[in-house]
Amino acid sequence: MAHRTSIKTLLAATALVTSASVAVAQDKPASLDVGVFTFMSGPAAAYGMPGRQGAEVVIDMINAAGGIDGVPISATFVDEGQGAEGVISEYRRLAEEPETDFMIAALSSGNCLALAPIADQMEMPTVGWNCDSHQLFADAEHPYFFRPNGNTIAEFMAYVIYFLDNNPDVERVAIINPDYSFGHDAAEIVKASLAAFKPEVEIVAELFPKLGSSTYQTEVSRLSAARPDVIFSNLWGGDLENFVRQAAPRGLFRQSQAVFALGESSMNNVDMPEGVIVGVLGDGWWRSPDAAELGAPEFAEAYQTKFEKAPVFPAMKMANAFMVMKAGYEKAIEANGGAWPTDEQLTAAMEGMTIDTLTGSMTFRADNDGIVDQVVGMVGSVEGIEGPVLTNMVRYDGDAVLPPEGEDPMAWIASLTPDFIAAMPKPGSYE
Repeated sequence: MAHRTSIKTLLAATALVTSASVAVAQDKPASLDVGVFTFMSGPAAAYGMPGRQGAEVVIDMINAAGGIDGVPISATFVDEGQGAEGVISEYRRLAEEPETDFMIAALSSGNCLALAPIADQMEMPTVGWNCDSHQLFADAEHPYFFRPNGNTIAEFMAYVIYFLDNNPDVERVAIINPDYSFGHDAAEIVKASLAAFKPEVEIVAELFPKLGSSTYQTEVSRLSAARPDVIFSNLWGGDLENFVRQAAPRGLFRQSQAVFALGESSMNNVDMPEGVIVGVLGDGWWRSPDAAELGAPEFAEAYQTKFEKAPVFPAMKMANAFMVMKAGYEKAIEANGGAWPTDEQLTAAMEGMTIDTLTGSMTFRADNDGIVDQVVGMVGSVEGIEGPVLTNMVRYDGDAVLPPEGEDPMAWIASLTPDFIAAMPKPGSYE
């Protein structure tokens, strides 16, 4: 039977200790010490700091409800802005400390690709809270590394399906992505999906500005000249915000339909034009119908109280990672007769686990990759809600947009036909 938990269960928990747990209390740590990796400096902090803030809020909520089997959580935050070498060094240092019990790492796909084999080597249970690259589990098993939020195949296929449904007559598509693996992988997935679903579409521009670029005037000029029907981008953080600020006054978004894969994370930081297609790289929209039933509003209220703003999807993804960790420990403790689990027992319990997070359901496949739904919508406004929100939403089944385990993902995309889109739910069906 699938093991499931939810934020409502978390909030209902108490710190009462039963006589059985007292018998094994000496085996518990005084606190559950977690290393948490995210960007806290540089342009990427616009995305990474909401992740840290989400961690702070969910830790407070879990601890207020009695911790995990009576054990409170404490966190050590590590800045990914120091670069890969520093991130790897800090991970090793924390993993070697006997006090460190668990890692939630990391934001960057590149950092996760580097850390996953180290997690296995050091037998350190780790949840990758954001890293999306479908390459993570492609060539190796990682028994100590779990990713609960899906990957780039599902994410970027979902955007293609959505913008083709909204723009059935599209003929010209441009791509502007950051110049590293996340950007290049996304471009290949978008092109492969278009080739399968609408092969007559022409890619009229592929631009890969460097991370941390301060000016996008050259890219805006090239996109304006190419006159695409749709512009796809997975720019994020400060890069996305700089691009929007420089492109909007030049009328680029009046000329072309924009698709910003990570756009929801910046909706409150920059004047995002209404009608831009955005998503949450999974199901992490806290106002969605499913999230409303799973306790996300309680989390959002606590976040708003602490930080005086609503959470964006990086905060939700981080909070969901802690929910996954909590569920893993609870399942392992139950399987262990109430005793605190070893790391091996913990990872065994997490294999194949299904839980309700703050925003939906998550299941680990046999390769430790998570299956989550993909929520996509458009920037819009709703009466009674201050600020921009997602409108015209759709929720794609996570399993439907992931290739079967062990199958080459690009070959799988190439095998699809336009009938695949016809079977998908339509924009506006998830409101």
